[in-house]
Amino acid sequence: MISLKTILPLFFMFSCVYATIVSHDGRAITIDGQRRVLLSGSIHYPRSTPEMWPDLIKKSKEGGLDAIETYVFWNAHEPAHRQYDFSGNLDLIRFLKTVRDEGLYAVLRIGPYVCAEWNYGGFPVWLHNMPGVEFRTANTAFMNEMQNFTTLIVDMAKQENLFASQGGPIILAQIENEYGNVIQSYGAAGKAYIDWCANMANSLDVGVPWIMCQQDDAPQPMLNTCNGFYCDNFEPNNPNTPKMWTENWTGWFKNWGSKDPYRTAEDLAFAVARFFQRGGTFQNYYMYHGGTNFGRTSGGPYITTTYDYNAPLDEFGQLNQPKYGHLKQLHDVLHSMEKTLTHGNITTVDFDNSVTATIYATEEGSSCFLGNANSSSDATINFQGTEYTVPAWSVTVLPDCKTEAYNTAKVNTQTSVMVKRPNGAEEEPSSLEWSWRPEIMDGAVLRGKGDSAMNQLFDQKNVANDESDYLWYMTKVHLKESDPVWSKNMTIRINSTAHVLHVFVNGEHIGSQWAKDGKYTYMFEQNVKYKPGVNQISLLSTTVGFANYGAFFETGAAGITGPVEIVGWNGDETVVKNLSGHKWSYKTGLDGFQDQLFSSETSSKWSEESVPFNRMMTWYKTTFKAPLGTEPVVVDLLGLGKGTAWINGNNIGRYWPSFLAGEDGCSAVCDYRGSYGSEKCQTNCGQPTQRWYHVPRSFLNSEGDNTLVLFEEIGGNPSLVNFQTVTVGSICANAYEKNTLELSCNGKPISAIKFASFGNPGGVCGSFEKGTCEGSNDAEAILAKECVGKEKCSIDVSADIFGAADCDGGFARKLAVEAVC
Repeated sequence: MISLKTILPLFFMFSCVYATIVSHDGRAITIDGQRRVLLSGSIHYPRSTPEMWPDLIKKSKEGGLDAIETYVFWNAHEPAHRQYDFSGNLDLIRFLKTVRDEGLYAVLRIGPYVCAEWNYGGFPVWLHNMPGVEFRTANTAFMNEMQNFTTLIVDMAKQENLFASQGGPIILAQIENEYGNVIQSYGAAGKAYIDWCANMANSLDVGVPWIMCQQDDAPQPMLNTCNGFYCDNFEPNNPNTPKMWTENWTGWFKNWGSKDPYRTAEDLAFAVARFFQRGGTFQNYYMYHGGTNFGRTSGGPYITTTYDYNAPLDEFGQLNQPKYGHLKQLHDVLHSMEKTLTHGNITTVDFDNSVTATIYATEEGSSCFLGNANSSSDATINFQGTEYTVPAWSVTVLPDCKTEAYNTAKVNTQTSVMVKRPNGAEEEPSSLEWSWRPEIMDGAVLRGKGDSAMNQLFDQKNVANDESDYLWYMTKVHLKESDPVWSKNMTIRINSTAHVLHVFVNGEHIGSQWAKDGKYTYMFEQNVKYKPGVNQISLLSTTVGFANYGAFFETGAAGITGPVEIVGWNGDETVVKNLSGHKWSYKTGLDGFQDQLFSSETSSKWSEESVPFNRMMTWYKTTFKAPLGTEPVVVDLLGLGKGTAWINGNNIGRYWPSFLAGEDGCSAVCDYRGSYGSEKCQTNCGQPTQRWYHVPRSFLNSEGDNTLVLFEEIGGNPSLVNFQTVTVGSICANAYEKNTLELSCNGKPISAIKFASFGNPGGVCGSFEKGTCEGSNDAEAILAKECVGKEKCSIDVSADIFGAADCDGGFARKLAVEAVC
């Protein structure tokens, strides 16, 4: 018989076997006592679907990542006070277990303020409406709620043994987020608050380090980290804190009315290599997969439904080449240097003109970086007896301090040109048959009957509590021809912070207006033919995501806060009648939303006759067959105005294809050299900000009918709507000599080689041209034999295969290829 005295030590020994000890010193995060080079990428679980998570995380691992970083979204998980939702794509625990099952670490950024271009920065609007609350400062009501939610998340993770100290994947946790950017605005209360955050986090005893990003005065033992396009100059606030970069912005987000931002693979790789050259050992991409702002989750205001972010994995989860592959190669090289980067003595040699060499030396060997931060001039230097040419704005990596293994400006990965193609039954827009019904407005709201009434104008957050984008403001005004304001010409004037405003007087639509160019307050004024007697004024305020960033952002007004005035002219005199103090009735939402016309189960009647186009406040419905295959599906909503779309009852987000990007500011050629900003290398001038909307495969019935429902707010034409799939159309590459070129059509066979030349070819993808020198062997024939008919192929780029090519002028020989998928 075995005694309890014998069993207990065995039990505790067994239960602790799988625990991982995560700590740090001034050089690196340590895992089980070993300093690590850690490469991480942000994937936000609500911006994809549970069905997508395994593939996204698998591709992240194959891309050379060690960890997945995610925020935790308070307003999504606690939409009403003490009512929680962790279902579907909000299943945080399932997401973390998926990360664990792929063998990756996790970085859990609880916040719970996230920014993230997410509605209200992740704060629930009910929190704003609590008496006496002030956000992100030493305020008892706020701190109590923040602690409650943070503790909830920690306890959930602990219950599933998800912290590394329990054998789980979570190696780091974050409290607050980028507070250092705004702390000065909060004064002494801000400092007291950040100290409280640190103490509260420590009290939760998670067994892994806590981080605070953008917090130069982060209290110990919090680890302060850097966010930005470049963080090579960042220095931690404590000698025992490693140099960490929690957000390396792989691109940028989009606003309605803005152009498409684009950050090159060369510049992103330069930023990463430069960071590691200068002592960094932990780096996270924000975003590695951006995804989609489904439903009403986008913030801003005016942030688009797509959150692609020009990330290494595109919105649909496909490889964004060459960015994905170019970074993968860098990750492999950096991992091969882990020992020297985390243990080596560091020496820097300055060659002037922004050119430096950095040597990491250990007893076992050394690794080196050659950096050229000059934005225009290439550099040829003699380093340790060997001559190297380092292109402008690039870093060359020498794992053994001799052989060039990687240069950030020399992209040897294919570029995939993505196209959208019809695939299946719905190949033509005309194949969709529409039914419709109006949004009912000629009843209560246009007669001024709401759910509540007060003698003042309220911020939309206070009344609607974020239950809907829509809030009606309604009042009556009695006018006599003897009133001072009465005149032949009268207007209604509204000082508006409604993101979109629709104005109705006596049941007639007077006009609509919305903010443009980032000016969130505007004046609406239109002529109105009032009548003697009672006039009904009904104003519909629409929000497009609440502000998510800045000091006191929660106090910013949304909706109609006034004044609302009737303006008349009596001779040369302007007479104003202020209606702001009138009795205003309020009604949250629209009838069609409350009746769930978007639901597949709705029994509401729809008309198939005389389908109207360009009619505001109209619902449209159609059925369609799912596109064949497994490639990502998008719906083209070109021709529509503004509204919301649902697939089989799933809200795929707000649409606004009528909002065009500005005409100016796009670049035909993008020079990666020099510091990147969100307005550099923009594209899509004069086009709809977004016309394609992601339809996850899990939202579709692969067999049978699917339902698309649209609520059209400002008027549009659904006749052009159609479904397509996103696929690789062609692939291009510019691979330098002594590299292996890999080509892939993402599971489809390569059908033809359109161009191939070894030497010094010029041009860009889609318009390559032969240079002044070329290899003696037929490059097109060689590539055709090696690749056509195959899903992927690889070939060494060398004169042995393609023939000698004597190029004058010191050109580095390369192979340019364009293939058709």
